[in-house]
Order: sequence, then structure tokens, then C-alpha cells
Amino acid sequence: MANRNRYRPSMKFKKKLLGGGALVVLVGLNAPAVVSFATEKYHAYKIAQPGYKQRYGSWETLDVPKKYRTNAIHAALLHSGKVLIIAGSGNNQKKFDKGSFDTILWNPADNSFRKIPTPEDFFCSGHSQLADGRLLVAGGTARYEVLDGEVDRAGGRMRVKNEDPDRAHTFKKGTRFRAPSGVEFVSKFDVTVPRAKKDFKVSYGQGGRMLPWKTKVTAGEARVFVEAAEKGPQGLRTQAAQYEIVGLKGRDADNLYGIAQKLTTEKQDFQGIRSAYEFDPRAEKYIPVDPMEEARWYPTLVTLDDGKVLAVSGLDDVGAVLTGDNELYDPKTKKWSKGPSRYFPTYPALFLTQGGKLFYSGSNAGYGPAEKGRRPGLWDLKANTFSEVGGLTDLDQTETSASVMLPPVQDQRVMLFGGGGVGESSKATGRTAIIDLKQDNPAFREGPRLPQGTRYLSSVLMPDDSVFTTGGSSDYRGRNASDILKAQFYDPKSNTFRRAADPTVGRNYHSEALLLPDGRVVTFGSDPLFGDADNTKLGTFEQRVEIYTPPYLQGDKGRKENRPALGEGPREVAPNGRATFRTARPDRIAKARLMRPSAVTHTTDVEQRSVDLKLSKGTGTRRDSVTVEVPKDRAVVPPGWYMLFVTNAQGVPSEAKWIKVK
Repeated sequence: MANRNRYRPSMKFKKKLLGGGALVVLVGLNAPAVVSFATEKYHAYKIAQPGYKQRYGSWETLDVPKKYRTNAIHAALLHSGKVLIIAGSGNNQKKFDKGSFDTILWNPADNSFRKIPTPEDFFCSGHSQLADGRLLVAGGTARYEVLDGEVDRAGGRMRVKNEDPDRAHTFKKGTRFRAPSGVEFVSKFDVTVPRAKKDFKVSYGQGGRMLPWKTKVTAGEARVFVEAAEKGPQGLRTQAAQYEIVGLKGRDADNLYGIAQKLTTEKQDFQGIRSAYEFDPRAEKYIPVDPMEEARWYPTLVTLDDGKVLAVSGLDDVGAVLTGDNELYDPKTKKWSKGPSRYFPTYPALFLTQGGKLFYSGSNAGYGPAEKGRRPGLWDLKANTFSEVGGLTDLDQTETSASVMLPPVQDQRVMLFGGGGVGESSKATGRTAIIDLKQDNPAFREGPRLPQGTRYLSSVLMPDDSVFTTGGSSDYRGRNASDILKAQFYDPKSNTFRRAADPTVGRNYHSEALLLPDGRVVTFGSDPLFGDADNTKLGTFEQRVEIYTPPYLQGDKGRKENRPALGEGPREVAPNGRATFRTARPDRIAKARLMRPSAVTHTTDVEQRSVDLKLSKGTGTRRDSVTVEVPKDRAVVPPGWYMLFVTNAQGVPSEAKWIKVK
């Protein structure tokens, strides 16, 4: 794919480079190709120069052995320093049909890789960092979508009823439901229907005489996706009807039945799963925990101040956006419970704020109607109230936007970058917006604009308090060769962007970026719809991995001996919130930050946050030490593992030390 944003040399330079008789003839035969070749050669020469790297940074492509290349859909940094790259079926239906699911564990310290057995299809799941360092992964794919025009069997939601108060019933995949007309529908998944509830009501007549009990039976209910057993229009149903379950007899036939409102040949969306797992960084394996009550595909998982995790939104087991059935995971019991009800589009960007409320920036990644759940606001979980905030322009273009809580988190400012129209819209905006949640009646105000309208932008908090943004495209899934090979830093203090080196790999849908413990940034993935500018060839998933080395690690200032460094120290913050580390040169240390590790997918990373720490330097016999103090408010610093960076006066960071906050 051509890079439209590369440096173009002057005509004077081109004439010098292409001078000479033989080259003149060649130019006459194929001038555009030669000029393009010369331009690329000059660009490659320019970005390799030390002065360029020290000003803009540099990119390198990671050498990933073929057997470990995968379609990176999710990426999470673990407190072992390794990166978990989750593909699941990787948006590849052939792999889904084969039950072939991928997870790769990459160690940046020695560039080693390991395949992790993956028990279910975690494609488009949600994830959150737990307090003990495990990664909670919940939801994923039960069934791939079938597009309009490709649905050859009527299908939809079947509500299975159970009026038996004595026991639940399980129906295996393939169970048949027969309509009054005789047309049969087949279930696509196992379904367990809970037993009916029996309530007794006592009433009294004249003189206080107790009357016979009245019994009320409320049928148990579960839902399952069904398809017509035969192809063709005869399976279409537009009115509610009751369906008998084929094979049942006697009392079971009376108590168990199906009800469907509408069975059609319209587009059938992806369907979610209920499964949940914890990935253990020590054992390096997935460990199953209790499943969610609701199936979820495209959910957001966000850690709360008490260490519990809230699962929000997603497509359910029949492909419908959940209407507000959110739930809470307790890492102590490994179980889920009902959470506060609130509707959001899929993958909503929700940030834990001071006081424990969640702020919804308006960023989301896809499914849901354009007129519902798109407005940003503060969500009080305890009262279950939602207060909308104003000021955001291009409100119709928050889908596929990026959001971060600006560093440091104590400032309580959230920034939104770019975004596009709902669904397959070609709209893209260069708008950025910032909101200060400490203000009375907070509202967004416009920030500096991106160089162009951008969807799928990756945004990464850096140890020097800047925000690194990279990639994206100006059209839906990189359509029309619209990948943006640009990167920049946002400076919260000056409220300006500054240029960074251009990446060489385009990143749009299904791409990720995250901060590594050594201060570099790694980028994965990209799932373009087409592979050419004319949209005539199908795109292929981008499996190359690129690493960006920022200017602060270039030249002499980036040498290990010149960087600030932390030596021996604790692995856990003390009850008083303090931690003391040895350091040979405390004079080099100006600031300290706790950086929460990323768990990112679909431009959604609600985990990352940068915490400003109080810093004091040792005296007397402890002059070779520094002490950091962590805020006690767990809404500011949720429990878990963090990277501890110290920086010098020029913003050059140390390598991170991992430390646990209880």
C-alpha cells in the first residue's frame, strides 16, 4: 500500500538522483516508478539518521517466527513483563469452524514466544487486570455473522419455557422445535431451562378463616438461537407462536415448549458466549471460572475501586445488543452477580474516576443504534444514575474513537481522539476533546485537531506524561487505501501535538498498541476490508509487529548508563502507601509514576492510567535511596500490579519496576 504521507524530495534532489543518460531513458519509459523508488530510498535514508531519531524516534519490525504469527485481536501486558496476544479464531471463520483458537505469549526481554492452549473462542471478548495480577477474559464468539443476502434459512430467538417446578431441563444442540404448521426449527447451541417458580398465597375469609392456598407458577425461561431445518422461505415467521419440542412426551410435553416472535432471513449478527477465564501469568494458562449470566460479544470489562470487575454491554447469545444487563465479577469467589442496569453500545470506554463513578467518554466500537447510548456522561453505580455532559462536537462520530484518562490521573481529565460515523460510514473526524471532571458541571472543550479525520487511532500513555498516538485510517476499515501512516505526541501541559516518526505498517480495525516496561511502544494487528485503493481485492490481516522507540531513548540520553535507574526495593507497597528503592544516582530522579498495564482491543483500553507519586530522597546513611508514596484512594489507584517509572528532568524514564498495590 502506497504511503501518501511520506516525505517528497525536491525536484532538484530528484534530478541529481536520476541524472545520467541511462537513467534518463529509464525515466522516459517508467518515470512514476523511478520517482517513487527514489522517494522511498531517500525517506529510508532520512529516517535512519541519528539526528532524525533523536528528534522523532524510530520504528523497527519485530522478527516473529512464522509459527507464532497470529491475528492479534487483543493484547495485554502481564506483570511478568510478557505480552498476551489473543486471537481466538481471529476473525477467520474457517478457523472458527475447525475449533482452532490462538493465544501467543511474547516476552519482549528476549523476544521469545510461546503458544498457549486456548479453550474457547475469545475473539472479541472483554478483559481486565485483576488485583492479584491475573487477567480476566470473559465472553467471545459463539457464532459468526451471516450477512444480508446470504441467509438461506429463517432463524432467530426461541424462548424456551419450563412450567415444571421440580427440575430444570437441558436441551442439546440440535433439539427440534415444531411450529403449529409443522415446520421445524433446530437449536444451534445447548440450552438449560431453569425450573418454574411456585409461589403460595394465603388469604383469609370472614372471621379470620384461612381459605385454600392459591398457587402461582412462573415458568422458567431461557433463550436459544434456532434455524429452520429446511432452506427456503417456508420457515419465515412474523407473528408470535408456541412451538412443541420434538421428542417430548407426557408431562414434559405439557410443561416444556418454545415461543418465538419473529424468525426471518435478515442479517444474523455475531453471537456471544458466557464463558469466563482467568489467565495466570505464573502458570501461563487459562483457568476457568464461573460463566457470566449473559452471553457477551464486544463487551467492556472495567476494574472498580474494590477490585471487582463490571462487565458491560455486548451482543448476546442470539446476536442482539444487551439492553442493560450488566454484571459484577468477584475475584475472591470467582462468581458473577447482577450489576447496575444501563444501556451502552458495544465496547464502551468507561473510566473509573475519583469517588468511584464511571465516566463514559462516548467512545465505543460498533454495535448499537446511532440514536441510543452515544452521549457521554458520569455513571453513579450506587444510585444507578447517569448525568450527561455537553460540549462534545461531532457527536455522531464517536464510534471507533480513542479515549484516555490524561496523565496524571489525579487531574481527572479525559481526552477523546478522532472517531467515525456509525457502522460502515465513511465519516471520520480530526476532532479531539478534553473534559475536566473536577469542575462543577464539567463539559468537553475542543483540543488541538489531528492532522486529518481518523478512526481506530491507538493512544498510549507514556512515562513522561505525554500521550503517544499512532495509526488509524480515514475511512471504515482502511477502505480506499486510507491507512494513516502518521504518529504524534500530545503534550497535556501545552495542549499541543508534536510530530513522531512515521510507522511503516498501516493499522486500522482490530489493531492495538501498548507501553512496554522498557519505555517503548509495540503495535499489533490491523484488519483491512480491502487490499487495494480500488477496493477490488479482499484485505488480509496484518500480522507484522512494529516497535516504536521514542526520542527519550535515542542517542546518549537513552543509553542505559545515562538513564535514571531504580535498584533493590519491595515488590509490594507497604500499608502506609510507601516503597523505598536503592538508586546509585538519586540526583537524576525528578518524578515518579505508577503506570497500570494495558489490556486493549478495538481502540478500547480502559485499564491504562498514570499516577503521580510523592517522591522523597534519602538522607544520612540512606542517601542512595528514593521513597515513593502511593495515593490511598483506590478509585485513583485500583488494586493490582503497576509499572513504577522514574524520570529525570528531561523526561527520560528508567526501566520499570513491577510493584503491587493492595
